[in-house]
Amino acid sequence: MTDRYELPHPIGMGGVALGNEFRVTTDRQAADTLEAAWEAGIRYFDVAPHYGVGLAERRYGQFLHHKPRESFVLSSKVGRLLKAGPEHRNQQLMPYSPSPNIEVYDYSREGTLRSIEDTLQRTGLDSLDVVFVHDLSPDNGALPKNWLELWPEAVEGCFATLSELRDQGVIKAWGMGVNRPEPILKSMEDSDPDLHLMASQYSLVEHDHAVETVFPAARKHGNSFVIGSALNAGFLAGLHRYHYGDKNSVIAKERMEKRDRLREVAFDHGVNLLAAALQFAKAPDVVQTVVVGLGRPDEAIDDVAAMNMPIPAEFWQDLRGAGLIHKDAPVPG
Repeated sequence: MTDRYELPHPIGMGGVALGNEFRVTTDRQAADTLEAAWEAGIRYFDVAPHYGVGLAERRYGQFLHHKPRESFVLSSKVGRLLKAGPEHRNQQLMPYSPSPNIEVYDYSREGTLRSIEDTLQRTGLDSLDVVFVHDLSPDNGALPKNWLELWPEAVEGCFATLSELRDQGVIKAWGMGVNRPEPILKSMEDSDPDLHLMASQYSLVEHDHAVETVFPAARKHGNSFVIGSALNAGFLAGLHRYHYGDKNSVIAKERMEKRDRLREVAFDHGVNLLAAALQFAKAPDVVQTVVVGLGRPDEAIDDVAAMNMPIPAEFWQDLRGAGLIHKDAPVPG
């Protein structure tokens, strides 16, 4: 096993919004957002074939292929292969994306190598730094089989291949990119990952299981995390959306109430809740980076600024005292 990779950037840009996941983002808006993120200092970019069914990777590549390759870090994902064809017209996978592709799940060795090659072709780049195994998870109802039935093929094919590529220096790190903790924990027992994208699992709203179970396991196995849920897909930034639900989804009453209570404590201390959410997600020793979905230039500027805003220690003490954060949850400072 090689030395574990240290991701050198505390904040990164996630690619969901540039894949038109929640709304239409034009090519011009996408280019302006990437430019704003770069100018704000962001040098870590995360994307996936799934985001816009190839759209986000193409947009990333149009911007990043003009930059020196050593000047930024890029992660993408494997597990889905894209195939172009008229069938996409009958598939409501990404209704806001004009992509002509459909997805085929494949966690084999051949599928993994093909997925990486396809990503490099779509982006116009010659290498990936980090690869996440995407959505091999119990919450993914689109899988062709139960995730545990697909697991043995992934261990022998996808996981083993990514370990080889890392140990050969072709990529720097790999891990799971999932919304649930079970695949992360199982991968640590069954294979040799090192860096996971923890989506929908760690934020000011929900973090107890990560603190009590996932983080201790990661310390035992020398694993670390990119946090992709610091804002719960915009919920803590004020949007009426929780994770990947649409604007008409019913958000649980207890989550709305918790956000209100977090806002009250933040107001009392003159703290920007966006800053608190991002800095809280970055605080654990096993967290390397926080990635935020960016769809507009102002979001890039605001999120980078928020990572550096001062927050008094009394704010975190009051959150803990009110039971709004776990008694053992790490906080900044």
